[in-house]
Amino acid sequence: MSHRRILSSLAGLAAAALAVPAFAAAPAAAPANVSTEATRASYIGSPQDEAATKAFYDAVMKSARSKQAKAKAAGQKLEAVTVTYAVDAPTFASQIASSTQIWNSSVSNVQLVEGSSYDFYYTEGNDSRGSYASTDGHGSGYVFLDYAQAQEYDSTRITAHETGHVLGLPDHYSGPCSELMSGGGPGPSCTNPNPDATERASVNGLWANGKADTTAFHIAR
Repeated sequence: MSHRRILSSLAGLAAAALAVPAFAAAPAAAPANVSTEATRASYIGSPQDEAATKAFYDAVMKSARSKQAKAKAAGQKLEAVTVTYAVDAPTFASQIASSTQIWNSSVSNVQLVEGSSYDFYYTEGNDSRGSYASTDGHGSGYVFLDYAQAQEYDSTRITAHETGHVLGLPDHYSGPCSELMSGGGPGPSCTNPNPDATERASVNGLWANGKADTTAFHIAR
């Protein structure tokens, strides 16, 4: 459940209205001196990881708010901000459906909806860094779900955790299993896919009335 990079570009994401998400470039290999197993299991965040998480949240927020403004101008009344996603991760389709339902039932100021004019998308594959959220810095991004990590850790918890980054939550690996954003910190035996009360309140605060104070994004230490 790490997020180790910010891509400089994502082919095809500039055309956000595409019905099918463009495939992301294959994740780059991990540095030669980093063990694949150790990287997947360590869950040790860095300042770069924290910056990547916040950049992804900012990009999704910008995209969602832009669409909300257009809807408001068209006379539509919205009770919550809608964040639209697409799925290019068939292996994790059920986990994505469960994770978005969990978040939609947990918070009221933002809702996740699958659709063609998407703010981000889910994709899958093998990456020695595990699963992560990434953005191109221009209002587009994706959640990458790693096959090997999902074999060791609960795949629905992984997916719900990465979706938490989409909604603005940072990692808190030292937290207990009851915290969704503690990720793999509690170990593979932790299968909790639900955000706790503090995490739910944080997301509702970030997305209140479609207006977010990004200074409320606190870096975990």
